[in-house]
Amino acid sequence: MGLFSIFSKAEINNFAKDLASNLAKRYPPALDVNPEKRVSENRLTRVLEDTLAQAVEFQQKHRLGMFGKAKLGNEFRWQLKEMGYTEKFIDVATEGLMVYITRGSTAASSQGKQPN
Repeated sequence: MGLFSIFSKAEINNFAKDLASNLAKRYPPALDVNPEKRVSENRLTRVLEDTLAQAVEFQQKHRLGMFGKAKLGNEFRWQLKEMGYTEKFIDVATEGLMVYITRGSTAASSQGKQPN
């Protein structure tokens, strides 16, 4: 579909909300903001990779154009912010999202799907 994808903004918004919600189930904001409750880097990496792999599948299925990818990234960022994550985590997660959906399957397949 290219640069001006006809994919609905509402569908992108809904997916971004679902993506952030799924992330929050496995890594709640309370863990991010409380230094005493932090999870291991390996666990956090797996959670992020699984979440970002979902975004790659969505992007490949719907062929988001440049504006669709930007919309997804912005909506994901705002969802994380509303949920109460730290700016540092929001930046890392959103940057990862943009890298993964821009590279498509290359980034996801090089990591492989790891078990929980």
